[in-house]
Amino acid sequence: MKRGKNYLEALKKYDKQKQYSVDDAVGLVKELSYAKFDETVEVSIRLGLKKSQNVRDTMVLPHQFTEEKKILVFAKGEKAEEAKAAGAAYVGDDDLIEKIRGGWLDFDVAVATPDMMKDVGRLGPILGRRGLMPNPKTQTVTFDIQAALAELKKGRVEFRSDKTGVVHLPVGKVSMDPAQVSENARAFMAEVSKRKPADVKGDFIRSVAVSSTMGPGVRVEFK
Repeated sequence: MKRGKNYLEALKKYDKQKQYSVDDAVGLVKELSYAKFDETVEVSIRLGLKKSQNVRDTMVLPHQFTEEKKILVFAKGEKAEEAKAAGAAYVGDDDLIEKIRGGWLDFDVAVATPDMMKDVGRLGPILGRRGLMPNPKTQTVTFDIQAALAELKKGRVEFRSDKTGVVHLPVGKVSMDPAQVSENARAFMAEVSKRKPADVKGDFIRSVAVSSTMGPGVRVEFK
């Protein structure tokens, strides 16, 4: 892959093979950032997983940095009223399903009560491709709508390993206080380490890197 001049200049400013502390790595990422917009800082963790294994969960980072998400709730009756009272942007059942089938997708996260999933499941080809399908594993299929929305409004995020066994998560912005970004990064690393499958042999976490949207990755000391 051909890299731009700014990227290549950034590479000269640090040791690519060295593992840095979280604080030093985040500081370096801030220093190496060169884009004219406020870049996102992302942590990437390479895991020792078999092809049949994956790691997936949700968490709330200590420091939020994204705008509040538009939450859609599939629910009927009392649960629909509960969703409206809890601040959902959109609440409905068959009407929303038809609207989405027609191409409307103006929301960031979808929550559903379990009794709605038979109908919502028909939206699999549309919502699944975009990572919007409600799922019990991410606490977005639940009768406790109020609690689910409260967590999402606090900034609950989902992480999951990809086909290569790497899990990525944005943990801040370059403009943020580096101490807050570091705390988010440490919280994410700790959360992932708790999700080690019982049958993983050897090192679960193989490597950790932190980078900005446009900048190079900085290796992180994680032992």
